Amino acid sequence: MTMTHADESTSEAYVRDRMVEDAAPPSSSVGAIGWMRANLFSSIPNTILTLLGIYIVYLVVPPLIEFTLVNAVWEGEDRTACAQAHGACWPYVEAYFWTFIYGRYPDPERWRVNLTFFLFAIGLVPLLVPQMPFKREGLIYMLAFFPVAALILLTGGDFTYAGFFLPMPEGELRFWIEFLLVAAAVTGGIYLLTREAGGNAKGTALSILAGFGVLAALFFVASIDFGLVEVETPLWGGLLVTLVIAVTGIAASLPIGIALALGRRSNLPIVRLISVIFIEFWRGVPLITVLFMSSVMLPLFLPEGITFDKLLRALIGVALFASAYMAEVVRGGLQAIGKGQYEGAMALGLRYWQMMSKIILPQALTLVIPGIVNTFIGLFKDTTLVLIIGLFDLLGIIQSSYTDPNWASPTQSHTGYLVAALIFWVFCFSMSRYSIYMERRLDTGHKR
Repeated sequence: MTMTHADESTSEAYVRDRMVEDAAPPSSSVGAIGWMRANLFSSIPNTILTLLGIYIVYLVVPPLIEFTLVNAVWEGEDRTACAQAHGACWPYVEAYFWTFIYGRYPDPERWRVNLTFFLFAIGLVPLLVPQMPFKREGLIYMLAFFPVAALILLTGGDFTYAGFFLPMPEGELRFWIEFLLVAAAVTGGIYLLTREAGGNAKGTALSILAGFGVLAALFFVASIDFGLVEVETPLWGGLLVTLVIAVTGIAASLPIGIALALGRRSNLPIVRLISVIFIEFWRGVPLITVLFMSSVMLPLFLPEGITFDKLLRALIGVALFASAYMAEVVRGGLQAIGKGQYEGAMALGLRYWQMMSKIILPQALTLVIPGIVNTFIGLFKDTTLVLIIGLFDLLGIIQSSYTDPNWASPTQSHTGYLVAALIFWVFCFSMSRYSIYMERRLDTGHKR
């Protein structure tokens, strides 16, 4: 007998109606441990460098904390409080703090320095914050109003002008005649060069004349007597001098450097030759030599009876020195711009200055933000060299305080240099962080 069994197959299909919840990542890949594995101990070389860094921190940080905090002296009236101390002498810093800021600037007139700092801050901060409006008005304020206001507040104003080279009696008449002659000569020279280059010679000449007109207005305002007490620059010192030199050098070196970079790439042989000579000369001379020459040698070449303020000579020397380095930084950015950008601008019918101001320079300056800020930081630190010509900047005024027998102690110099290092670090680190912020905002780097 044959039995036939029907094959009964049962098919069960499972369809998930919701996604499986994400499993928690391994504890070794998240949190502090995960960050350390990814950034500090991701490989044997990184592990070695991390351990070396930890060892250096162990050697430096604990002694620094002991000197500045644990073993420091916090109260005292004179050197006896710090004579036997093994840490920082903070009463000495407290006693000299305002001297570190103002130098020997007269006490009753220090409100003028504070007002200058305030005017500088309210003009600079809106320019640094991208979301703030009225950028053009802020730039005009910083380039036109603030320099004149700062000059009048810090010096007292009421300047008198005598002139330089015309064979006529000294006085304001001779100065203004010489001013008109210089304005005419500079405008005419630039007009001829612009016409030879095929640019808008008339528009450029009018712009130069407008600049001289603004300069004449500034001279006139500076000659007005505002009733302020005159404070000579030898009484300036401390952080005031450091900021005056640094800000002036930074503000002057960037436009001069841009002009020199464009001149070095110019098709006009005379412009290119002058730019190359200027850049190579100033780059080939140490800044300390420039300061010494401006202070000692320059007066020997001036006509009899004509002198320049020592601080003014230092400002000119620092600005020209920094502009040569700035020119090479900007030139690197110009060379990084592809040829197609130039060809596209010329295809649109743009003139040379239109092409540079609207197409080329915005891209070039964006690319070299790190180099520009690096030059600014180096310039800020190089202001300490003015001590060699008798200008007491922040470091110089700190060193001069060591001669005070009332605060002479074994740790006085260490404390003073620590304060100077901290102040310089705050300013330089702030410039560095702002540079990084602008790089990220403008997306100048290459994405990975």
